[in-house]
Amino acid sequence: MSNKTRYDSFKEDVIGRANVEDTPELIEYYRDLEKYEAGALWTVANKIEPWEPKSESVPVIWRYSELREPVLRSVDLVTPEKAGRRVIYLNNPGRREVSAAVGWLYSGLQVMHPGECASTHRHSASALRFIMEGKGAYTIVDGHKMTLGANDFVLTPNGTWHEHGVSEDGLPCIWQDGLDIPLVNSLEANFYEVHPDLHQKILYPVDDPTHTWGGVALMPHDHGWNKSYSPLFKYEWGPTYEALRKMSKVSDGSPWDGILMHYINPLTGGSVMPTIGASMQLLRPQEHTRAHRHTGSFLYQVAKGEGYSVVNGKRMDWKERDIFCVPSWAWHEHVNTQKTEDACLFCFSDLPVMKSLNLYREQALESDGGHQLVSST
Repeated sequence: MSNKTRYDSFKEDVIGRANVEDTPELIEYYRDLEKYEAGALWTVANKIEPWEPKSESVPVIWRYSELREPVLRSVDLVTPEKAGRRVIYLNNPGRREVSAAVGWLYSGLQVMHPGECASTHRHSASALRFIMEGKGAYTIVDGHKMTLGANDFVLTPNGTWHEHGVSEDGLPCIWQDGLDIPLVNSLEANFYEVHPDLHQKILYPVDDPTHTWGGVALMPHDHGWNKSYSPLFKYEWGPTYEALRKMSKVSDGSPWDGILMHYINPLTGGSVMPTIGASMQLLRPQEHTRAHRHTGSFLYQVAKGEGYSVVNGKRMDWKERDIFCVPSWAWHEHVNTQKTEDACLFCFSDLPVMKSLNLYREQALESDGGHQLVSST
């Protein structure tokens, strides 16, 4: 241990907080504790119990116009069989050690060509896919095959056998993968298994989850579903956008989120999966939401339109298919810069975890009319 090591770096001159200064006697005591893989709480208490959340993640925007070409180039370099999944993952500068895009959430862009099909596997991490471009994409989850189009959203919950592909008569497809891999790894609970036959059998009619569970305010009789995740699996863009448009005609929405709707488990009304929630929000032409912040990590993808968001004072201009993140407890507001068109933002987050653990907290910005000062772009 260096003689220059300080143990009082986190002390605070505040009543109720640790405020112990180093002395030669204490330093000797601390070093003695280290021999036994132990330490004095007061040397780290203010660090591990901050006044408010201090995310290691930073606001980042990943522009699709910049990433698309490198993603497509990977097709010539590796096959799905060799790579397992041909994915370019998104790195947050503050979360590189855990390969997270924000907080404990992972994101990547996966590309497949017509006729390709990645092998079946399952894992402890929960996952979702949001289709960005192409034609003929499909996912098979525990024998349920679902065809996918642009802006469709599909689940591959934890423990389910799943594989992805593109039909022979399709076009090259790119979609965003969202998973809770960093969270599950932090809990030291991740398992991974390859299907013994490499591919699973289709056991149900194609798109049966949508036909069974996609009815508005209707539940199938004697459904027999008892899983912790949504049986719908696929959430189509068309009905989603229609629902947002209808709500915008009868509601002003939220000053902080515009017209915001959550994807739900139709059986329970809760989140689509226990650890990952998802939503779609609509911003009316030239709508500028007020700033707020909340616990939880959020990853946005622009489904429609263009505009910008301000996250902790950083302005990030976006257009369709761009992806950006909002770290936990970061101030954020959104702006639709279009004069006549709606903008829509898809989002997935760890909101179900925050709420189930009673850790969710939200705060509105009260100064400057509820808007942040832009300090950087």
